[in-house]
Amino acid sequence: MFRITMVPHHLPPTSIANIGHSDQANHQYDTSDFFAALSSGNLPTVSFIKAPAYENGHPGNSDPISEQAWITRVINALMQSPLWANTAVFITYDDSDGWYDHVTGPITSPSNTADDGLAGTNNCGTPQSGAYLARCGHGPRLPLLVVSPYAKTNYVDHRLTDQTSIISFIEYNWGLGYIDGETAPPNGQGSFDRYAGSLLGLFTFQAQPNLRRLILNANGSVADTHF
Repeated sequence: MFRITMVPHHLPPTSIANIGHSDQANHQYDTSDFFAALSSGNLPTVSFIKAPAYENGHPGNSDPISEQAWITRVINALMQSPLWANTAVFITYDDSDGWYDHVTGPITSPSNTADDGLAGTNNCGTPQSGAYLARCGHGPRLPLLVVSPYAKTNYVDHRLTDQTSIISFIEYNWGLGYIDGETAPPNGQGSFDRYAGSLLGLFTFQAQPNLRRLILNANGSVADTHF
């Protein structure tokens, strides 16, 4: 864990007003703090939200219905907030489909040994001298959904992206630089944000935002529609 966000004693924020600032919580919060900050209009510019274990959809400790209830709760709360007009939500995962994929992804990050493979030996292309271990990728395909007033409607973007595409979007949107690494990928251990595929094709920033709010019940049915 990075020292800039380390909270070894799991200290809470000193107040709702300090969520997003460098107090004793050091930018790590309980999920209840997210909803408290949202309700008070004090939501940080960027938030990474991880569902509780029983609602994260992970096999063994959760299920799809519990995951659906969690996502619905978060999206409903955001849509009903005055902040919705300027919000984009990325929904993604750290693994998928029981940790397998029947289609091998492109090798954008090589390894220096044939043993470092996604699905067994010799599955990471030709070993490359100077490359690092455990950096073989891309791995299995993962879902990525965008929910936003600026998201394109009924649209699927087929360009190649990865999880660091979200980091790259944040850097682009706020005019930030890339994350520094000791050696740039694909042969180094730095961040891939510099090389990640763009998510901009999922948005229509040039058009007026679609502020229609579709509020769902936890079971996925429509609870209310606002225009």
